[in-house]
Amino acid sequence: MLMSFSKKTIDELGYYVYVYSDPDTHKPFYVGKGKGNRVFDHLFLNDDSKKTMYIQSLVKNGKQPIIEILVHGVDEETALKVEAAAIDLIGVENLTNKQRGHNSGIYGKIEVSLLESRYNVEEIDIENFDENVMLIRINQLYHNDITPYELYEATRGHWRVNLEKAKKIKYALAVYYGMVLEVYEIAEWFPAFSTMMCRKIDNNDKDRKCRYEFVGKIASDDIRKKYKNKSVANIFKKGDQSPIRYIFAE
Repeated sequence: MLMSFSKKTIDELGYYVYVYSDPDTHKPFYVGKGKGNRVFDHLFLNDDSKKTMYIQSLVKNGKQPIIEILVHGVDEETALKVEAAAIDLIGVENLTNKQRGHNSGIYGKIEVSLLESRYNVEEIDIENFDENVMLIRINQLYHNDITPYELYEATRGHWRVNLEKAKKIKYALAVYYGMVLEVYEIAEWFPAFSTMMCRKIDNNDKDRKCRYEFVGKIASDDIRKKYKNKSVANIFKKGDQSPIRYIFAE
């Protein structure tokens, strides 16, 4: 089995995206990007990652993974986009990759109407809000096949919030890369981990004391029409990493 490229091959390759597949089923189990001999590095690792354990299991049974180059001769940014698209197409749940590809939330798989809404969408300014609302960014939790229930769960908790401010908020807006995906009417706030929730985070005492979650329902049609599928990207300041933004109507 080939374990490294020649210098001549490396000079021609540039950046590339590669795939590791099972030799029996030919199903991919890992997607990565790199240059030089990066594609072979995984064969020599000895950690407890799912990818390494999968490869070691094959070797133990006298087999080797199928290693293929999906695309090559591209720049790093293109390789990152191709990697993200490949992971999204196969499904990260079907791979040993720990996460989706770089910027997959922006450039990865997305339903066409959502893509159109992202780039051709009406913007809302702060003065356009007539209700007290909380913008909740769920960039890290959203995925293309998210169900309405999963979207609600991703939006409602668990967050570090100013409880005094939060109790004055009537609506929570689920925001994905600047676009409002759904609007929820908040019924009540509770300490984190005190209501049934399918999404869990590290449940330690420190998090329990400073995090909260809300319960509620999808807002009425007239409220949703005002905010859903509209952009609030301009409301978040550049460099602001906080997932929460409070807006109080005057």
